[in-house]
Amino acid sequence: ISRKERGKNVFYANISTGNYHEASARVYSDTSLLTSDVAICNDVNNVFYLFETKYQHPEFQYLKVSPLGSRQFLCEKIDREIINVKSNITSYITIKANNLVDVDIINKLYEAADAGVKISLIIRGICVLKKDNPHPNIDAFGIVDRYLEHGRIFIFGNAGHPEYYISSADIMHRNLDHRIEVI
Repeated sequence: ISRKERGKNVFYANISTGNYHEASARVYSDTSLLTSDVAICNDVNNVFYLFETKYQHPEFQYLKVSPLGSRQFLCEKIDREIINVKSNITSYITIKANNLVDVDIINKLYEAADAGVKISLIIRGICVLKKDNPHPNIDAFGIVDRYLEHGRIFIFGNAGHPEYYISSADIMHRNLDHRIEVI
């Protein structure tokens, strides 16, 4: 949103874990951020530029955008938690998503759990974990309520300085590698 306020152009951007379809808004609950932060607004504008050009990839300062870097971003955050736990620094990961089916990310989560990272997974839909071999450092459960929990939230312990991210992407190959999605 661009508007004049006191003679100056002011920009607003909304980043959400869902879409803006009227029908789904009646059954889904999403998480949303409305901001006037100039850098984030510029990144959101670059997402629309990406939609228009497809072949020219703009630079993003704050947003991680699939298919250009969301997978790498998640892997780097998981790797940092592995390094932290190996250095005896409290480490954890919480992921709330609709689906967790991407094999590479799942393997990375198991690597983190094997290292000692505590992982909580709140997955509403499909969750492809090794059901016959549960891991003591992974808690996985789902929430089913009157409204479908549609928010995607990633939390990384970050050595006692937690980082919180919202995303439009589920942990799926198609969301990380084939669609334009935002973290």
